[in-house]
Amino acid sequence: MRAGWAIGVGLFVVFGLATPFLSGFALSVLTLVFLFAWFGQAWNVVMGFTGQLSLGHALFVGLGGYVTVMAEQGYGLSPWIGLGLGVCMAGCAGAAIAWLAFRFGVKDVYFALLAIACAEVVRIVFTNWGFVGGAGGIFLPALSETNMALVSLRGGPRFFYLASLFLAGLGSVLLGWLRGSRLGFVWRALRDDEAAARALGVRALQHKMGACALSAGMTAVGGALFAHLNGVIFPDTMMGMGLSIQIIVGPILGGLGTVFGPLVGAALVVPLGEVTGALGERLGVAGLNTVAYGLCLIGLMALLPGGVWPALLGRVRGWRA
Repeated sequence: MRAGWAIGVGLFVVFGLATPFLSGFALSVLTLVFLFAWFGQAWNVVMGFTGQLSLGHALFVGLGGYVTVMAEQGYGLSPWIGLGLGVCMAGCAGAAIAWLAFRFGVKDVYFALLAIACAEVVRIVFTNWGFVGGAGGIFLPALSETNMALVSLRGGPRFFYLASLFLAGLGSVLLGWLRGSRLGFVWRALRDDEAAARALGVRALQHKMGACALSAGMTAVGGALFAHLNGVIFPDTMMGMGLSIQIIVGPILGGLGTVFGPLVGAALVVPLGEVTGALGERLGVAGLNTVAYGLCLIGLMALLPGGVWPALLGRVRGWRA
């Protein structure tokens, strides 16, 4: 445990100190790494800790982004107020989906299908709803030089890099605290043996709803930053099934239920996507990037089925011994 925290904290310190020396491209890639690490940490709460497979987390990304932008552009509110509203709405949506599922015994793969269905229904509604821009999306206006990045949640590449780095660090601290708290033990008890946990007096429905609400609220925070980073939001990019898959690949590859697994997984997946995309474009072979990306992921999972982070910790402990 101490070795893991030493490595994790060391990485955050290095990336923080290296900010002035990074190029614009490196800043952009690392921003996505840390942002998807945060998304993976949020998903890790509901899957890694409570064992509930959700394949519709793009719904909460979209709610966080749309509510924040609509509050800012449509009503002239501070993006921080919109962010709070987006987190509340996403948290309520997550709790509602969890109640609907677990109150009537929907779990495992059926819960995953329910999450997909909810995300797709909301995406279709937003695509055909003129109030939120419909399929044409919402374009954020260009910033003037007088805008303050922290106030407007918009700035240059270094601002988004530091903001995403802060979120990933905050997520690591939060997951570490939850993992060692009584609530974390209750969630893992529900994951490992729900019947035994219920027999000991654990209120499974309330705890699962709480985990889903927390996970959805965390995802909405990243969704607001993601929307301002892109400068434009569309229903397909903010709520599409592809984004939900991108969110879950990192924590699965890095190590489910671990503190730094989502960060390590995102650090592998995002650059891998950039490299395979550049390879396919350079060679001019349609679909080559997708095939290469998939083969690399299959190879990593075959070599390290328990995740990269647990394997790395095992090596470190072996060296120390």
